[in-house]
Amino acid sequence: MLEGLLGFAAMFVLMVLRVPIAIAMAAVGLIGLGLMRSWAAAASSAATEVLDIGAYTLSVVPLFVLMGNFVTRAGMSRELYQAAYAFIGHRRAGLSMSTIVACAGFGAICGSSIATTATMARVSMPEMRRFNYEPSFAAGSICAGGTLGILIPPSVILVIYGIMTESSIGALFAAGVVPGLIAVAFYLAAAAAITAKNPHYGPPGERTAWPERWRALRQVWGVLALFALVIGGMYGGYFTPTEAAGVGAFGGFLFALARRQLPLKALSQVLVESARTTAMLFTIVIGAALFATFLNFTSLPNDLKEFVTSFDIAPIAVIVAICLIYVVLGMAMETLSMILLTVPIFFPLVLHLGFDPIWFGVLIVCVAEISMITPPVGMNIFVLSSVVPDVKTTEIWRGVIPFVAADIARMFVLIAFPMLTLWLPRALNL
Repeated sequence: MLEGLLGFAAMFVLMVLRVPIAIAMAAVGLIGLGLMRSWAAAASSAATEVLDIGAYTLSVVPLFVLMGNFVTRAGMSRELYQAAYAFIGHRRAGLSMSTIVACAGFGAICGSSIATTATMARVSMPEMRRFNYEPSFAAGSICAGGTLGILIPPSVILVIYGIMTESSIGALFAAGVVPGLIAVAFYLAAAAAITAKNPHYGPPGERTAWPERWRALRQVWGVLALFALVIGGMYGGYFTPTEAAGVGAFGGFLFALARRQLPLKALSQVLVESARTTAMLFTIVIGAALFATFLNFTSLPNDLKEFVTSFDIAPIAVIVAICLIYVVLGMAMETLSMILLTVPIFFPLVLHLGFDPIWFGVLIVCVAEISMITPPVGMNIFVLSSVVPDVKTTEIWRGVIPFVAADIARMFVLIAFPMLTLWLPRALNL
């Protein structure tokens, strides 16, 4: 156990010294393996991890990233927002609710919280300003809605969790649907509660006539078609997850091309951005894999299991404690790094306690969503601040607090009722 704790201490020291977390994890993993086994074994492990992850394991990731970038370029976010606004925009907090619903739809074909936040901020913030929405409330709605991108399938985070734990990606995608819908419902309830107390925070928008509502709904056929093609093809047995990602990327490319949103310069930007994002993800995952290999050669995972089981504690209490640890870690760490760092430690313990790995995967992604909007390193907060620089960061933080409370309430609901997560994958026999 001592070796594992020293490894964590060394990694956190490197992080404090502002060494990128991917480099910190890789360095500690390589040095730890070299000291515990041999330097030749450490070099061999590094080469094997790079080959397996880069060439085989994560081949699905760049395709989903590319699909998200093509979809963003195609401008589908505006149609989603207009359709949501047509039906609920005339209600109190209607523009905030429209933003949350549109974020859910966009997240279903984008898979990135950061991209969802940045895109929807450009679409919905001008409208909320036009109706004199409280800036903190408007910003909080966008940041919270953006977190849905990493849960509602297809989700890159769920793909990476599935690869790390050898869990079914199809089952994880199916398991994320109901919790994603619950997240939408909780966010809508939070928006309604805020404006019930402070009606001037979210005045109602203009009412849309029914013919215009149906017209707006018909405009989102592209989003629905692409989602049905990717997810339906995968669950229908026509595609593997990698093939589904490829089909989705090609579909996104065709939509962007058909809408004349993909001149040669824009295509180059999409490809470069996708390559940059993929390289960042691969670097972090490879570093985490090396660190996890080092941890597996220490006694830390087994010692943790023995330590927990030595107490007379209900297994569900352990899950609650793990989730609270994630909430605290999320205040200081980026989402993907946090999951990659902790799953090798917590996952064996969760299996030992008899919990379903699919349920646990979706649960920690739901909890990790909270880190996207909690200070001081909530990525969605900083993304929104860069897109809307005239809204102070302190105002954004104040605006996300009710939505963080909604996330924590949802976390306890998913812990108390695991079948909310597991019902759909079991119904699909996954």
